[in-house]
Amino acid sequence: MPTSEQVLAALKTVQDPDLGKDVVSAGFVKNLFVDGATVRFDLVAVSPDGKDKRALVPACEQVVRGLDGVASVQIAYRSEVRAPKAPRAIMPDVEHVVAVASGKGGVGKSTVAANLALGLHLEGKRVGLLDADIYGPSMPTMFATRARPEPVGKDRILPVEAQGLKLMSIGFLVDPDQPMIWRGPMVHGALSQFLEQVVWGELDVVVVDMPPGTGDAQLTLGQKAPLSGAVIVTTPQEVALVDARKGLKMFEQVKVPVLGIVENMSYFVCDGCDKQHDLFGRGGARRAATELGVPFLGEIPLQSGVPQSGDEGQPIVVRDPESPAGRAFRELARTVARTLAFQGKSATDSLSMSWQG
Repeated sequence: MPTSEQVLAALKTVQDPDLGKDVVSAGFVKNLFVDGATVRFDLVAVSPDGKDKRALVPACEQVVRGLDGVASVQIAYRSEVRAPKAPRAIMPDVEHVVAVASGKGGVGKSTVAANLALGLHLEGKRVGLLDADIYGPSMPTMFATRARPEPVGKDRILPVEAQGLKLMSIGFLVDPDQPMIWRGPMVHGALSQFLEQVVWGELDVVVVDMPPGTGDAQLTLGQKAPLSGAVIVTTPQEVALVDARKGLKMFEQVKVPVLGIVENMSYFVCDGCDKQHDLFGRGGARRAATELGVPFLGEIPLQSGVPQSGDEGQPIVVRDPESPAGRAFRELARTVARTLAFQGKSATDSLSMSWQG
């Protein structure tokens, strides 16, 4: 009998020509169920312009029916068409807000956020980066600036500009050696001010470097920020994956779509032999993405130049874009950009189809 993994592998050969991704990576395949010789799943195709994607259905049916042991293929199809977004009070001139989050600290979330933002900028996007980690702000160091935001009027401020991005961080407003000994309501107030009183201007994307964990600050941002989606960062170890699953479930509870999971520090490439070494295991994030039904966004290799470049204020995407990590971060940025182009609040046109193989 076929397995779910075999079915997904077959479906990965079916490409959506508009998105440039296979239907599994694009997140079109939902609720996959294999019952003996019968395979059932939903195919939820996203289109920004109402284009009919029903041609994907027979293509999916054909590749699944070609698997040994498959006697029946049942596909429920529906298309989702992006509708114009209603005006909003928070960040009104920002097209998309993307949270970069993790269930725990130490997985390289801030490094991913900084390089994702710079990668999107290199793709021609107008990008902002909000450092929402009140207790451990990283962006002043990673962008080598301690500039102060300029006031605008009575209660508005302009973000700091560095390396083509608009930046905001509590680190621009306090002494770098001053500890933030704040209770929850004070953190909530600071994050609310960042969302409501920073004049971001017209931007394609604001990347939010979320605090680690799933506490009050995460709930404030998840419920108040106009998030288009979240990128979950994890490492291959099971302890990190457990917390990543918790972070993903948190976004589900506050109705924020998860754009996918990225595995950071996935492997190490030896300088002398070019061999890939799986220091912490490998592939756990890919398996978790499959289990949870969300896209897998890629693997970022462990590279000595990544933390060094961040410490010196020039993240790896800028310092060495052709390094293994630089290429991986740029591919992540391209994937996120493509996903956002085909994502949004949708009007739904449903059609159910089924084939008996």
